[in-house]
Amino acid sequence: MPVISFASSKGGAGKTTSSIVLATTFAGGRGVVLIDADPAGRATSWSTRSPLPENLEVIRSQGERHIQDEIEKARDRATFVIVDLEGAATRVNAYAMAESDLVIIPMGDEQQDADAAIETLAQVKQEGRALRREIPAAVLFCRTKAAVKSRLAKELNHEMRGAVLAFKTELNDRTAFSSLHSLGGGLEGMNPSDVGGLEKAISNANDFASEVIDILAEMKNG
Repeated sequence: MPVISFASSKGGAGKTTSSIVLATTFAGGRGVVLIDADPAGRATSWSTRSPLPENLEVIRSQGERHIQDEIEKARDRATFVIVDLEGAATRVNAYAMAESDLVIIPMGDEQQDADAAIETLAQVKQEGRALRREIPAAVLFCRTKAAVKSRLAKELNHEMRGAVLAFKTELNDRTAFSSLHSLGGGLEGMNPSDVGGLEKAISNANDFASEVIDILAEMKNG
């Protein structure tokens, strides 16, 4: 079953939020295991705040000696395995990348995020070289403006898209996405009267999940 890792060499890039959005969206119809391999444990904390979707299991990684076994066991019982990695270049990250069918690198429309994305892509390439195989990786723009971007944000976005593989879908800066961490659960379980723009957030999440599936299908078909 496909393993999808969320990685960045810096914290605050949107890894955990993006991994939660994808995991809960996939869990609407498929079995998903979300492995929290970030020592900060934000995905684990999220999972305790509200009942999880029926098809979703969250486990806390026990570290670099165990991450590959954890991924292998998760593969046996889920349609998708999603790994939320630490915002640093660590051995845990390297081992998880080695097991991944796709590495997603979140970034905002900011230069420091772009620098971190390029650094992370270099790490993915290095791990692939050691394995003598290409590890597919794509940049995901997240925490971006849904409407009007600044000129600098547009230029950076355009420049990165011209240099690396990037998702067409952007996970925009939405209240519903940030509310996941305080409310727990998934978008579908939120009350529209409590969370503004929920319908647009759900549509945004579905577009992202569909594009992930399309990319995985393209890779499988060569």
